[in-house]
Amino acid sequence: MPPSRPLRVVQWATGAVGGYALRDVISRPDFELAGVLVYDPDKVGVDAGELVGLGSTGIMCTDDVDRVLALDADCVLHMPLPAAYFGGDPATDVEAICALLSSGKNVITTTGFVYPRTYGPGLVDRLESACATGGTSLHGTGINPGFMSDLLPLALTGLSGRLDHIYVRESSDFRGHPSRQIVADLIGFTQAPKDYAGAVRPFRAFQRALFSESVQLVAHALGVELDEVEETDEYELAADEFEIAAGVVRPGTVCASRWVFSGLVRGRPFMTVECVYKADAARVSRWAAPGFAVHIQGRPTIAVAIDEVEHGLAGAAAHAVNSIASVCAAPSGIRTVLDLPLATGRGTVRLA
Repeated sequence: MPPSRPLRVVQWATGAVGGYALRDVISRPDFELAGVLVYDPDKVGVDAGELVGLGSTGIMCTDDVDRVLALDADCVLHMPLPAAYFGGDPATDVEAICALLSSGKNVITTTGFVYPRTYGPGLVDRLESACATGGTSLHGTGINPGFMSDLLPLALTGLSGRLDHIYVRESSDFRGHPSRQIVADLIGFTQAPKDYAGAVRPFRAFQRALFSESVQLVAHALGVELDEVEETDEYELAADEFEIAAGVVRPGTVCASRWVFSGLVRGRPFMTVECVYKADAARVSRWAAPGFAVHIQGRPTIAVAIDEVEHGLAGAAAHAVNSIASVCAAPSGIRTVLDLPLATGRGTVRLA
């Protein structure tokens, strides 16, 4: 049953993903925007609707965390860039999430936390304690992880009579991504080889942690105990100079990378996730073209290809927004995709 009143939602951060989420929340009658937290000083005091090209909402953006914690709200869409992305302390995100949960607000985050049990009982106990204090729930989601590398393959295994191996591939084109902070400083495109390894060290650690969560979640759901999650990565150098939204890629600098995460059982891969990132897919022929693929090897063998998700960040935001009602209705505690009903596009249909 849908809620009897609009759910009050706080948008925490308004970057690439958060901006899409904010637009969705404002546009839907089943939600009421309760507040917006921003990091950019230029956004403070700006009307939330005007920030994303919509009409005035009367809700002004703030950078005051205490003010957000004091708000009366059902759910917070927590969507900052993870602190660990750039070598920051991952505990920063944990502290913010626990404070929100303890204040009586459910939290949906795109900073990880799709399967917090990967990190052991210490983190789980801390998150569960915050949930118990506030009577709230925590859910981590997105598009990958959050859907492509966990929910979708799990759904496909329901057709399996015998399961030998799960393979998931994401290939993304960053040609139009405007953020140099993400494209160059984080992923390492435009970097010289001698600078690349150091530049992406925080990203490597975060990627390993993030996709370990996803692989561990799938293994747990299927009753498999992994020995370890192994990570390998490599990069490609540009042969010619070309321009992307985030800057100029010069010859001899990094223009693509490939990351592979394998959940191993007795030295054999149970599940493999391959992530390919390209500065411009039209200029980089090595590795797979943009899109998603899932292969379930066994009986029967199943192959599913998604050739295009035109706005992947919008999809990540929408998956979080479409989970709000079920997270708010769930019992308190950590709630993964294994604990919640399927998130659907209810409330998004436009026939006119």
